[in-house]
Amino acid sequence: MRLDGKVALITGAGRGIGRGCAEAFVDAGAKVVLNDRPGSPDLAGTLEEIKTLGGTAWAIEADAFSRQGCEQLVETAVQAAGRIDILVSNVAFSRRADFLDCDPDQFEQGVRGTFISGFHIAQPVARHMVERGGGGKIIFISSVQAELPIARCAPYGASKAALNHMAETMSVELCQHRINVNAIEPGWIDTPGERATFSVATLQEQAEQLPWGRLGTPVDIGRAALFLASDYADYITGAILPVDGGFRFKDWRPDQVTPVREARSDTDDTATTDGPST
Repeated sequence: MRLDGKVALITGAGRGIGRGCAEAFVDAGAKVVLNDRPGSPDLAGTLEEIKTLGGTAWAIEADAFSRQGCEQLVETAVQAAGRIDILVSNVAFSRRADFLDCDPDQFEQGVRGTFISGFHIAQPVARHMVERGGGGKIIFISSVQAELPIARCAPYGASKAALNHMAETMSVELCQHRINVNAIEPGWIDTPGERATFSVATLQEQAEQLPWGRLGTPVDIGRAALFLASDYADYITGAILPVDGGFRFKDWRPDQVTPVREARSDTDDTATTDGPST
């Protein structure tokens, strides 16, 4: 899976999943435009890492939560790199709170930062791709929380569900321009943000409960994004790809489910046949 000659714009690329995507793309031959918020303490480190890998990269600080910031980011990225072939939209805002206690302003901030910001970055990139011609790839970083109602995460989960639906709708509209639009649903990923929220002991305990026996890594998500950005995924659009090590089904493994009763034997006189009873 090669991306030679392609230019990818990756938001939230300072650390975590965004950085994992950037490293995977550069390793596959792409040039990358790295974005993180103004004053990011991480963006310079990611840029230096990419250059150490021998890649070509530009770092642009911009507020991807705002329309103006997104438009300026796209304009600057095109000026620097000449074009955008791939977008990885990795913007999100999450603050956990009980629904009954959730501050209304914070709820709206979660929706704006996780869902609406995805629209603000994707629209100008898609317009650029259409005007330029030649197709393109748009990849949203969603979450398994779009499917799972996890307590204390109402605005984040609802926003990711909306993001998935927008990606599917975009895929229908942009097919005629040969722009693939897909989304990735990470499960529990070992990122700096998670380590700032949970203790190492908690993360280790939860990792052992996952079907795959470990937390995901930014590399896992980067490889999935690389696949969707490559020619191997040319016939895939409107897909929502879970990359979660079985997180969605962790409570349904054989060792986690106690049968209500033992299975009846084949001599069970209540069993039915294919035909009507007589």
